Amino acid sequence: MATSARSHTDPALYDGAAADWWSGRVRWVRTLRNLVPARLREFDPVVGDWQGKQVLDLGCAGGFMAEALAARGALVTGLDPAAEAVAAAAARSRATGSGTDYLVGTGEHLPFADAAFDIVVCVDVLEHVQDLAAVIGQVRRVLRPGGLFLFDTINRNPLSALAVVTIAERLLRLLPPGTHQPEGFIRPDELGRLLEGQGFSVGRMVGLGPRGLDAKLDITFGRVPTKAILYLGHARRGREPG
Repeated sequence: MATSARSHTDPALYDGAAADWWSGRVRWVRTLRNLVPARLREFDPVVGDWQGKQVLDLGCAGGFMAEALAARGALVTGLDPAAEAVAAAAARSRATGSGTDYLVGTGEHLPFADAAFDIVVCVDVLEHVQDLAAVIGQVRRVLRPGGLFLFDTINRNPLSALAVVTIAERLLRLLPPGTHQPEGFIRPDELGRLLEGQGFSVGRMVGLGPRGLDAKLDITFGRVPTKAILYLGHARRGREPG
């Protein structure tokens, strides 16, 4: 698997929706928000109690996951390269008093001290980064010993390319065209090996996908019996790599 010089998503895509991130007027942004409850149903049992945990939401965009974690009592920092989306997240934090800190930056160069966080959450991100190995290395660096890495991403195979790019983006317009590049998708075994090589103990990975429709006829999500398209998992920082 190539882990450098990968195609990545232009942050301008997220910046373009920043003004409406929390308004509910943009369908594809609502779709992103609808993923949060499904992710938390899987992450909550792994974490146990978010209260007081120092959490990095890596690739926070406009703050859906970060604000949900803050509501659970976590002490959250959000980071994303899309400056206008980050500004929208910060405005939301000020309006609600959540106390979440938001910064502009990338996963390849995290601006934090070693062992700064108990948990790093990284959802809808790994398939977009330029250097996956560097991002995983940075995640390990900023996690405390025993800290958790919670993630989801997209499997790499012809079915996922068809479902995510051809159908979701080009035909149904559930996401803006160009959001994803199939060469950035990651097979679960590849991600597992990369994490283990960085000294993580890798937990169970499960499938995530559409489960129904809400009142606005937007897709809702939950666990599904296949990891062929979207999958979610966790890993714990353990031994020294190598």
